[in-house]
Amino acid sequence: MRRISYLICLLFILPAFSHADEALTAFSKLNNAGLIVLDSNGRTIRADHADRPLIPASTTKLATAWLALMHWGEEHRFRTRFYWDEPSRVLWVKGSGDPYLVSEELARIARSLKQKGLRQVKAIGLDNSLFQAGLVLPGTGTTNNPYDAVPTATAANFNTIAIKKINGKVVSAEPQTPLTPYAKSLGRSINSGELRVNTGRNPSNAENYFAELMAAFLRVQGIEVDPRIVFGKVPNQPVFYTHTNSKTLGEIVRTMLKYSTNFVANQLILMLSSETYQRPANTADVQRYMEESLSRQFAWENFTFEDGAGLSRNNRLSPQQLTELLQAFRPWKHLLPEIEPGVYAKTGTLTGVSSLAGYLVKRGEWQPFAIVMNENVPYQLRNRIARELSLR
Repeated sequence: MRRISYLICLLFILPAFSHADEALTAFSKLNNAGLIVLDSNGRTIRADHADRPLIPASTTKLATAWLALMHWGEEHRFRTRFYWDEPSRVLWVKGSGDPYLVSEELARIARSLKQKGLRQVKAIGLDNSLFQAGLVLPGTGTTNNPYDAVPTATAANFNTIAIKKINGKVVSAEPQTPLTPYAKSLGRSINSGELRVNTGRNPSNAENYFAELMAAFLRVQGIEVDPRIVFGKVPNQPVFYTHTNSKTLGEIVRTMLKYSTNFVANQLILMLSSETYQRPANTADVQRYMEESLSRQFAWENFTFEDGAGLSRNNRLSPQQLTELLQAFRPWKHLLPEIEPGVYAKTGTLTGVSSLAGYLVKRGEWQPFAIVMNENVPYQLRNRIARELSLR
């Protein structure tokens, strides 16, 4: 009887074992991929073409997050300064690149400006000199999808707009966000339903939208605001109001890593490069800043970064370099999302690119790993590989 029970158990168990490594077997047949797993002490457990430079896609955001956290610290809060030109009655905004000026923050700003005594504004002035004029980073602005939003020194709602059309009327799709003239013009292109789009490839669209939205929130507070928008340098006078974002950098990075927000990643890297080189942020400085900083820290060679989000198909990083980065990222590992039980990681997806890098948590130990596949593979293959590795 015992023997029969044993055989029955084998019938159920053997199929499970026969399929246990199917994802890793599929990986072994790829021609342009790499994988590595370290133990909690940094020793290599498994490596397959781990030193091969590959397109990392959005795992690039791990580098951007690490650079930002190292530079500013997890508790840092971004600030935006406002200046009041009394003679011309122009409210100037000095663009700081804050990536998280969402509607709720703009509403707080408007309330604070009213408390400061603001009553009538003849124009909204924008100083966007922190970023190079007309700046478009590689991979951005090619579609109207939210993930494609271009970066700007003054930006509202990640340079995206949510609109919907009801019975032929365009309205805001967010109760917290007023409808502006630019948003309304975008809504005319949809027949019905709800849509979220970016503000377009031209950065001036996003800048104008920011000014329109700022004016709308000021009007909600009873402040009279003319529709005029001016561009230039802030006047040489004291700061009228400084807004401190309610989100810490750690909170911003956590959301960026969870939702893979390209806009936030690119804002951060542009701000870092501008602060480092003390000039308007530009594409050349972004590449120089990332490559010099990472080479200095890790002594890396044979890698390339053109943007902070991972949209550029010219970016190159090996799985081994990703795990070296993850070793340094340990103080902030809690900012990564749990994508599978015991797997905390950042995904990366482009056409023909699938990547995953983070930590396998086993018995309380966090083991860095990286999987990068530069081939067309099933969408969930990277997760299945991670699950199989976590069971080993």
